[in-house]
Amino acid sequence: MVDFVLVTVVLVPLVLGVMQVALVMHVRNVSTAAASEGARAAAALDAPAGIAERRTREQIEAGVGDRFTRSVSVVAATVAGTPGVEVRVVSEVPALGLFGPGMTVEVSGHAVREVEP
Repeated sequence: MVDFVLVTVVLVPLVLGVMQVALVMHVRNVSTAAASEGARAAAALDAPAGIAERRTREQIEAGVGDRFTRSVSVVAATVAGTPGVEVRVVSEVPALGLFGPGMTVEVSGHAVREVEP
């Protein structure tokens, strides 16, 4: 009985910590891929206004749901010396995805704007 308690005291926090790291990494990876996809959509030649934010939010909602996303912003940027688009995503991941104080994850995606030939 004593051995079980001693092992559990060490093992449970370890498992919960690994689960938290996995959740944060999953949200970060999905947000990064969504930001890149949104930037590529906005960089197209005849892209409609607002497509970057809409596409980014769709991708995030399909991957992890929209409850983690705090904001999505789209700005004009310079990418390798050429005009481009930058999409920034700010997410908040609470402890084990449930409640309480969370960890802020900020990612961005870039794409070079297409120009007419």
